[in-house]
Amino acid sequence: MAIIETEATLHEAHRDNHTHRDVNGGWLRPAVFGAMDGLVSNLALMTGVAGGAVSQQTVVLSGLAGLAAGAFSMAAGEYTSVASQRELVEAELDVERRELRKHPKDEEAELAALYEARGVEPGLAREVARQLSKDPEQALEIHAREELGIDPGDLPSPTVAAVSSFGSFALGALLPVLPYLLGASSLWPAVLLALLGLFLCGAVVAKVTARSWWYSGLRQLALGGAAAGVTYALGALFGTALG
Repeated sequence: MAIIETEATLHEAHRDNHTHRDVNGGWLRPAVFGAMDGLVSNLALMTGVAGGAVSQQTVVLSGLAGLAAGAFSMAAGEYTSVASQRELVEAELDVERRELRKHPKDEEAELAALYEARGVEPGLAREVARQLSKDPEQALEIHAREELGIDPGDLPSPTVAAVSSFGSFALGALLPVLPYLLGASSLWPAVLLALLGLFLCGAVVAKVTARSWWYSGLRQLALGGAAAGVTYALGALFGTALG
């Protein structure tokens, strides 16, 4: 009795501890990377303009324009991309649906062959395929998963993708502009706040990777800082040449 209880306890502990990271990233990855994109692009834009020795108003206007243009561009691009992907998937699902309607036996045999290829005994594979093929919608879902690697009931929404991209990019792009809107009169507060935001974004990304939070944060800080430094230098160079 004690042995059975011990085994049950070990099994329960193993089940509780056997967890995995979210390898797809879920909503976290696109949201964080959208914010990071807004941060880097708008910080680089503002430092590039500031490097040309222009007025404070010009720098602020450039930041606001970069925020709006980048957010709308991200939203439009994401909507088009996801909508095109969804249309392609739906077209392939229609092909599979027609094949299931016209050649049900061939599709059933194809499904059985897939299970056999994965090591299922041939007789059992045929029986499983026969039972699963009784329901056309279930058969479509299984064929879509096995052949296309998709879930017909969980297709991405273009609208959700566009709205989330717009919001995350705009939030990231707002950080370099915020100090100016709050009364700052120089570029440094904007740079420092943006670099802090980049570090935090990098640290959050560590939630869906195997890297430590400080490594991811410092890496993103270095990349964003390098982009800002290069564009500032280019702005200063072009400002001198054009001035």
